[in-house]
Amino acid sequence: MTSSASQGFSHSREQFQQIVEDVLSMAQTLGASDAGVEVSEGSGLSVSVRKGEVENVERNRDKSVGVSVYLGQRRGNASTSDFSPTALEQTVRAAFDIARFTAEDPAAGLPEVEDLATPEEAAQPLDLFHPWDVTAEEAAELARRAEAAAFAVDKRITNSEGGSVSAQQSHFWAGNSRGFRGGYASSRHSLSVSPIAGKGRDMQRDYWYSSMRNAMDLASPEAVGRYAAERALSRLKSRKVPTCEVPVLFESSVAAGLLGAYVQGTSGGALYRKASFLQDSLGQPVWAEHIDVLEDPHIIGGKGSAPFDDEGVRTRARRVVDAGVVQGYFLSSYSARKLGMQTTGHAGGSQNLRLTSRLTRPGDHLEEMLRKLHRGLFVTELMGQGVNYVTGDYSRGAAGYWVEDGRIAFPVHEITIAGHLREMLGGVVAVGADAYTLGAKTVGSMLIDRMKLAGS
Repeated sequence: MTSSASQGFSHSREQFQQIVEDVLSMAQTLGASDAGVEVSEGSGLSVSVRKGEVENVERNRDKSVGVSVYLGQRRGNASTSDFSPTALEQTVRAAFDIARFTAEDPAAGLPEVEDLATPEEAAQPLDLFHPWDVTAEEAAELARRAEAAAFAVDKRITNSEGGSVSAQQSHFWAGNSRGFRGGYASSRHSLSVSPIAGKGRDMQRDYWYSSMRNAMDLASPEAVGRYAAERALSRLKSRKVPTCEVPVLFESSVAAGLLGAYVQGTSGGALYRKASFLQDSLGQPVWAEHIDVLEDPHIIGGKGSAPFDDEGVRTRARRVVDAGVVQGYFLSSYSARKLGMQTTGHAGGSQNLRLTSRLTRPGDHLEEMLRKLHRGLFVTELMGQGVNYVTGDYSRGAAGYWVEDGRIAFPVHEITIAGHLREMLGGVVAVGADAYTLGAKTVGSMLIDRMKLAGS
């Protein structure tokens, strides 16, 4: 890919490649034992409307050169948005000077050569870049269509927090003194709307969105608007429920957060700091025994796809959880060294995780999951930040629906659900076939055997 103005970028890949070589040469000349550099550029358009009127048009464009210089096991970092030779030289020297006065860290250093992606691995095509040449006027019209579709569903849709469209793209090139070179372009586009149903004290807001790498794959504005309106309408006449202890079914879009909590608990940074509720869990049962978690960084067009991680380490498909048992952590080179382990290629986070249950049948969509819940809470929205990843304590504001005899009885709000993450992961009774991808995580609705519900 040769980046050009026609693709919305100011700099070409060839220019980025030259900057990387120049910076590495400067670091070597100064006497660095090792060095790494990444050059990046991003651009985009965001437009929001409310009640048919344009509220905001924002164009963003940024660029950066980040440099890491090593003097043995002392590391210095510096960055600049100025690509001139003088600024690059000053940035390299700043990183060098920081390294000179930084204490030695036995875990500091570039990845081992054998862990780095080869040129062939780094260049594998994953179809991540689909630029969207949309104008502000066209984006505003798409947002208006989504909002208008929401208003058209029912006269009880009385207001709107607005509709928005975003088109974002970026590219980068990275290299280090141990021979790694690689980079690619990527894109991410989205469309969303947030309608409000009802009036006065019974007003309820909900939203829906579509997010894709290729704008042609976005759901239609009308479909997004209608579904957002239906979600808002279904929450009218919400009630509180008495405090109790019941099974809880997490909607698929919400269940992805539980998988995210697991990733947080098994990430190297938390583990080497001994700040994780899943400390020393490798090889131990954490999830219910019917749960598997697979990771595939090489899905074509995947939202979490990458041929290498932020350090240039090759990525690999793997089984993260097998029959509930932890098979591997999420480690960068640094955190792996701190733990006396080997990097898993996760500097920058997880890549295309999919959680499945060996008990799930093709017909286990939401209706069947509600029947399995039988009596309890169906959660469709979580609020607040009440998750302690050190202790595993979990307490979140929630909204959703009370379920009786396997059917939704009425909407509920102003409640709190609480439990312990270790018990919640081990208490997964069923996972639905209604798989939903949120970011780089795919999971169906998830039924937890028992949680505390604080209500009226």
